Amino acid sequence: MSTHAATGAIDHHHDHTTATGIPNKKLFMWAFLASDCMFFGALISTHLIYRLHPTPGSPDPKKLFSLDLTLFATFVLLISSLLVALAVNATQKSSLKSVRRLLLGTIFFGLIFLSCQVFEYGNFLQEGLTLSSSMFGTTFYTLTGTHGCHVAIGVLWLTLMYIRTFKPADESPWILRSLGHLLVFAVVVVAGVISVVSAAHGVEEHGFALATFAEVARHHLAAILVTAGGLAVLAWLGRTRAAVDFDERNAIDVESLGLYWHFIDIVWIVIFTVVYLLEFL
Repeated sequence: MSTHAATGAIDHHHDHTTATGIPNKKLFMWAFLASDCMFFGALISTHLIYRLHPTPGSPDPKKLFSLDLTLFATFVLLISSLLVALAVNATQKSSLKSVRRLLLGTIFFGLIFLSCQVFEYGNFLQEGLTLSSSMFGTTFYTLTGTHGCHVAIGVLWLTLMYIRTFKPADESPWILRSLGHLLVFAVVVVAGVISVVSAAHGVEEHGFALATFAEVARHHLAAILVTAGGLAVLAWLGRTRAAVDFDERNAIDVESLGLYWHFIDIVWIVIFTVVYLLEFL
């Protein structure tokens, strides 16, 4: 009798698996990434075709691209990929504090990457490169913009996963607290991106100097204060000693998120090589 009961018991610590032994969530993510891979393959191929056979009046990418900025953005994305891998490992060990810190670190670097892209787009628009100005502009913005949307979705997913780590183990309400987290995150993201992009413009115009950052702080003091205040509120919201419903059982969720993040990292490396680096070789 006891043997039958033990056999029929349901193990809630593992995700349901398919006949292959692969968890359903992971299999679904692999299937999604496979389809997304073909989608990006089509976009990259289209850009290459028109780049190898440029239309009359196409701009010279060497005069537009800043390889230093793109290298920095690539490095930032690689660091974020490392952090999300460490977050998966920390979840498997039920190290809650480490999971939260690593998720926040990944969010931070993801936002830095998006800020670099916003800064780059701003420069290109000033140079006259728009979505409709040339075939190069159309394929470039479509490809890099689609990847940027994927990064933004990833940052949102990371934010929701971070908030999920605060779900209490009991049935106490936490929805309002979660909405507060999300709202503050949104404010910090907008103000932070404005601050970073403004600082980047200042460095580009006046060089990397203390006076440059002082000038940026003077003109964008409100955005900087909102960012700092939002981070302080997030730190306060993150202070909880109550038992939470987040442990090694959630490793498959964080791992699925990690697969997605690694994918957009790999796609960016391909984009960086094909779109940017080849122009300077």
